[in-house]
Amino acid sequence: MIELVNTLKEHGLTISSCESFTAGLFCSKIGEVSGASSVLKGGIVTYTNEAKIRLAQVDEDVIRRYGAVSEQCVIQMARHVKEMFQSDIGVSFSGNAGPSPSEGKAVGLIYCAIAYLDNVKVFKLQLDKSRNEIRDEAVFFVANQVILNILGKGM
Repeated sequence: MIELVNTLKEHGLTISSCESFTAGLFCSKIGEVSGASSVLKGGIVTYTNEAKIRLAQVDEDVIRRYGAVSEQCVIQMARHVKEMFQSDIGVSFSGNAGPSPSEGKAVGLIYCAIAYLDNVKVFKLQLDKSRNEIRDEAVFFVANQVILNILGKGM
């Protein structure tokens, strides 16, 4: 996360997150880095569907039609958190870290999104790991993708 914080600082950018199954881990990991306050605007944890609808303003129809673990959901989460905190970048996480399938979706299925400039990039991963390994991998995957996007090697 040091590299993410340094890259954000070097480019004068800020970030915020809307997290579900990661339960604030992304913000927490950034907060471990000295100087994080200059780049981290904030984050919200929307662990339940109700929280996604009320706090992240995910359209209820999106949850009903596609589920919380979906591309459509993380797109709305990333866009909203970026606007909410007026950050340059908004990231979002929704997935199933286990222990059992939900919404008819397998354990380890996760969706993450990065809202940056006028684009939103979505990532779908299927991870075969333990609950906390899935959470950790998602957080570090997105951090790396944010760095690549800032450097012009992504999106």
